[in-house]
Amino acid sequence: MGQDSSLKAFVILMKAAKSIQERVKQDMIRYGLNHSEFVVLEALFHKGPMTVRQICSKVLIASGSITYVIDKLEKKGMLDRRPCPDDRRVVHVILTDAGEEFMKKVFPEHQRFIKHLFGNLLEEEKERLIGLLKKVGHQASETGKEPKS
Repeated sequence: MGQDSSLKAFVILMKAAKSIQERVKQDMIRYGLNHSEFVVLEALFHKGPMTVRQICSKVLIASGSITYVIDKLEKKGMLDRRPCPDDRRVVHVILTDAGEEFMKKVFPEHQRFIKHLFGNLLEEEKERLIGLLKKVGHQASETGKEPKS
């Protein structure tokens, strides 16, 4: 493999990620949500009330898009905005009872679906994959480390 192994690993990673994203997108559709809506609900379900800024950092959605996603979920009755009692400039986003019940039903199904996607890997392989992907992610996020010619 030699010099081509990094490029080959990159291409395979991107293809695998695209396939997984497509399957997850299809899974979200059966719940009547798009991916952005689901990840916002998931973040609130697991982390509790958050500000819009906190949601942005957790789910990697651009701040300009997050308001639109929150508006859609609010219209669906899944979440509410509540002003912070200590700081009127801050608004917390919280799951409604309907949003909470929805996630209690849907999240375990989604978790089984994700488990199925990785079903052909042994536990040790999944742990190794997690470690390798973290390693690549850390390398990619380091700033100021440009490759030498």
